[in-house]
Amino acid sequence: MSELDKNINDNIDPSMFEFQIADDSASEHIAAPKYSYWRSVFRKFFSNKVAMFMLVVAVTVVLFSFIQPIFSGYDRMVAPNINNKSMHYIRPFKSWKYPLGTDDYGASLFDALWSGSRNSLFIAIMATLITESIGIIVGMFWGFSKKMDVIMLEVYNVLSNIPFTLIAMILVYALGGGFWQLIFALSCTTWIGTAYFIRVQVMIIRDREYNLASQCLGTPTWKIILNNILPYLVSIIITSVSRDVPAFISAEVALSYMGVGLGSQYASLGRMVQNYAPYMSSASYLFWIPVITTAVISVSLYIVGQALADASDPRTHMI
Repeated sequence: MSELDKNINDNIDPSMFEFQIADDSASEHIAAPKYSYWRSVFRKFFSNKVAMFMLVVAVTVVLFSFIQPIFSGYDRMVAPNINNKSMHYIRPFKSWKYPLGTDDYGASLFDALWSGSRNSLFIAIMATLITESIGIIVGMFWGFSKKMDVIMLEVYNVLSNIPFTLIAMILVYALGGGFWQLIFALSCTTWIGTAYFIRVQVMIIRDREYNLASQCLGTPTWKIILNNILPYLVSIIITSVSRDVPAFISAEVALSYMGVGLGSQYASLGRMVQNYAPYMSSASYLFWIPVITTAVISVSLYIVGQALADASDPRTHMI
């Protein structure tokens, strides 16, 4: 060792250094930020300003529809007696007690509007839950089973060629215009469209290498569907739900307007539109207020659903 090296070693303080243990596995660690699927979903969803505004609108309307009738005194599902109907009772924007005025029954239009919204939303949400649950379960196995595919395609071809409105009208006439009867009529055949949609998506994914490997290893079909396929369909299912809820609200309004929805004793947006249609020229606000409310609910729910579906697609998380 040279004289220079000795001088350097003498001037080095050992406390300035510490021993490090070599870790052979450190080179295998990926130097990438931690990824969380749902964190990425909500980050992208909440960054959409239009969706956030519509979410506030949708939540406000839905909560108000279910809470306001409890405190308003208009807490009954049944509309006022149709024998009391008179033009004499109509008063637009009468007072703070009647912020939207009174209808042809003399009842508060504001209270009737939220009671009708509650019933229409309840019907749409329940019909969507039934349709999506049956459609997703059937569609998953339909896309995997070739034997089931042959039978279900024939069922789909028959049901899809019968107009939905005609089926719903016949069922309501046969069963009556009650809540659960209308929910059954709305969801009786619409689930087949959801099932076919899911079937197509499953067929796209089912023959990928990891699914074929799972089948070769003897993994049960339901486990492959639950673990390998269903996570890929989250955005597709949300898209389907975002379409169904507004569609069922519109269907209820259309059927009630034609007189084949809920019975005349029930309050709903569709029933209000039907009852107030004759006053288009004399008191048009009676007709347009429930129509605009229906449009606001449907559009806000659809936009929020589409934004959430887009955010839940993993391909949109790529930077």
